[in-house]
Amino acid sequence: MSHALLLDIGIGSALWSVSRGLARNSGEYKRLLMAADVPRRNDLDGRGALSQDALIDLCRFFLETCLDQVRYMRELLDPSVLQRRMELYVRDEESAERLPKRSFAVLREALLSGELERGRVPTLIDTSERTARRVISALIDKRLLASGSHKAPLRLGFPIDVVDRWFPRLYPVT
Repeated sequence: MSHALLLDIGIGSALWSVSRGLARNSGEYKRLLMAADVPRRNDLDGRGALSQDALIDLCRFFLETCLDQVRYMRELLDPSVLQRRMELYVRDEESAERLPKRSFAVLREALLSGELERGRVPTLIDTSERTARRVISALIDKRLLASGSHKAPLRLGFPIDVVDRWFPRLYPVT
């Protein structure tokens, strides 16, 4: 079942999908899916042409996988834990001079507030407006911040190159 199909029928979101869990257990998922298509085994195995017991097993597996993925996403998106992973990433990037100093304070505020007015940044990081603009520009260039325009509020960005650091184990290892 594709992620797009699941989204079309209202299962998952752009951030969460049961597809990750199904991919992690694809062998079991395929086995149960095929078993749900076998003819009923006896008179006690449902009323239709196919096995009700096998369908129940598939449904149970699917719902357990959904619960597992909800638990995983809850842990992954815990604000304090996510903030710590982001801080470690930014510290490494600042040490390598790929991000300007004080970048984490801006990203943390965007994470915790949802959006950040540009005019608050100089006070937030205790610098001049020029330095604040340089920090904002660097974070936007790295797609760590996003904004609709040069005057619009700043939001946290999630570029693909930070996924492994900010969201470990998001994609199953193949």
